[in-house]
Amino acid sequence: MKFAICNETFVDWPIERACQFAAECGYTGLEIAPFTLNTDARQITARQKADVCRAVDSAGLEVVGLHWLLAKTTGLHLTCPDRDTRRRTAEYLMELTRLCRELGGSILVFGSPLQRNLLPGVSPRDGFEHAVEVFSSVLPVLEANEVTLALEPLGPVEGNFMNTAAEAVEIIEKLASPWCRLHLDCKAMSSEATPIPELIHRHAGVLAHFHVNDPNRLGPGMGEMQFEPILAALGEIDYQGWTSVEVFDYTPGPERLARESIDYLLECLDRLSDGQAASA
Repeated sequence: MKFAICNETFVDWPIERACQFAAECGYTGLEIAPFTLNTDARQITARQKADVCRAVDSAGLEVVGLHWLLAKTTGLHLTCPDRDTRRRTAEYLMELTRLCRELGGSILVFGSPLQRNLLPGVSPRDGFEHAVEVFSSVLPVLEANEVTLALEPLGPVEGNFMNTAAEAVEIIEKLASPWCRLHLDCKAMSSEATPIPELIHRHAGVLAHFHVNDPNRLGPGMGEMQFEPILAALGEIDYQGWTSVEVFDYTPGPERLARESIDYLLECLDRLSDGQAASA
């Protein structure tokens, strides 16, 4: 299983330090939030891109892709009834696609709840059609750059659009493109009535990316959620993508969050392996 960590976990650390520490912990991938480089991805310089690539390569890591795609942006919105706003949003996603490829990544995780929530007067069906319109216009650029857009369901605490895996899959099926797939997040899935391992099995055919975190907003192993059944389910479907640690509460500090999360995940895998050996 390939473990990555999201770079905003390291808050204000220089990218070189973050990459080296992530590698020391045992991660092999880095997932990047564009706002950590510039709140407007169009303003990220060639030198910044080169610095990221150099730091990642020096640490022996890979760039997984980008997430928090629209965070801290202004004037962008996926389900807005205004056509020009949707056009600008699509153009920005195209720019992020190119950025992802330049950094060596291949996944765009679309979460960004504030920039996708249904505005007053917009029905769920209208929101669905607006989202499909935006994503459809981005598909040719995704294909040209060999980057996959991974739609992330988020629970009702975060927003009011695309709250379940089934709702994300409805959009994916409407788009009918190999360049649009599903992203699953443990914290978000904890709000669904269906157990997480069952959701993993149910949507195995479209699953492209995975985030591990606890509903308490900390890393895996730092709360009540049990991850052995989750990792077992990923193994059972022969999941080949990245498994990224994403946290939202940085209080424990980058060192603890990064190290304790992967240590716990590796312990889970060891226990699963011991259990399989014992039953053989």
